[in-house]
Amino acid sequence: KTMRFSELSRQIDGITQKMLTQQLRDLETDGIVSRKVYPEIPPKVEYSLTAHGKTLVPLLLDMEKWGKDHRNQ
Repeated sequence: KTMRFSELSRQIDGITQKMLTQQLRDLETDGIVSRKVYPEIPPKVEYSLTAHGKTLVPLLLDMEKWGKDHRNQ
């Protein structure tokens, strides 16, 4: 779903603002995340997966399942 920076920050435990900003920029450069800026004061920015980024979802879900299945090893 589309999320604002603060929402993403709350969802990712322990990530710094600097690191999240850097990762989002990298993902945007790679065409995985789309960044939309609204011309408001204060500025409103939303992030969402691109069509290309959505192709990664099945892979990430499989990796999550694998991690849960092998958590105790």
